[in-house]
Amino acid sequence: MSDKDGLNVPAAKLPHFEKPIDFRASFHWRVFRIMAEFVDGFQFLADFKKTVTFFGSARFDEKNKWYAEARKLASFLAKENIGVISGGGPGIMEAANRGAAEAGGDSIGLNIKLPYEQRINPWVKKAIAFHYFFVRKVMLSYSAQAYVFFPGGYGTLDEVFEIITLIQTKKVSDTIPVILVGKEFWQPICEWIDKALYEKFQTIDKEDMNIYKLVDTAEEALEIAKNAPSRHEF
Repeated sequence: MSDKDGLNVPAAKLPHFEKPIDFRASFHWRVFRIMAEFVDGFQFLADFKKTVTFFGSARFDEKNKWYAEARKLASFLAKENIGVISGGGPGIMEAANRGAAEAGGDSIGLNIKLPYEQRINPWVKKAIAFHYFFVRKVMLSYSAQAYVFFPGGYGTLDEVFEIITLIQTKKVSDTIPVILVGKEFWQPICEWIDKALYEKFQTIDKEDMNIYKLVDTAEEALEIAKNAPSRHEF
C-alpha cells in the first residue's frame, strides 16, 4: 500500500478496512480447524480397541511413589494387551507411557502443541498433537474403557470431576470405571463428597458416589481396569 506521495505505509497505520487480513485468523477458518481436529482425534482413537487413560500430576519424577505405581500399572496393562493413553507430558503421564513402552505395549500420547516447547515425553510411541486444549480434553474424555487418576493438582481434579459428571449425566456409559489410586490423597476428597455434597447439601444422589472406585495399589487398579467392558462409542 502506498500513500499519496508513493511511499509505503506500514500496515499498522492503515485504516481498519485496508489492513491485510490473514484468513487463518477468521472465525470461519477456526471453525473448520476445530472440526478437523475432532475428526482426526476420533479417527486416531478408533484404531485402539482396548485402552486405559492415565491422569495425574506432571510434577512427579521417578523417585516419587506414585510415579513408580503408575509405571507398574501401565506395565501390567500392557501385558494384558491393553493400550495406555496419557496426555503425553511429564510426571504421571510419562510414568504411564514408560511402563507401557517397557512392557512392549501400546504407549499412546494425546499431546498439545505449544509455541516454544515440546512437552511430549520420550516414552510415547504413538501420538497425535492438538492445537486446541478443549479438543484434546474431549479426546481424553472419550479415549478409553477405564480411567485411572493418580494424585495431582487442579488439572487432575478438573479432569476427574468432568469424567464423573459425564457418567452421572449419562453422556458416557456408567460401565466405564473411574479408578482413584492413592487413598492418602483421594480419601479426604471422597469424605468431603460424602459429608458435604451428599449428606449436608444434598447436591448429589447416593448412587453418584458409586461412579468412582478408591484403591491404593497398581494391583487393585489392574483388577478393575482389565475387567472393564469394551467401549463402543466410536
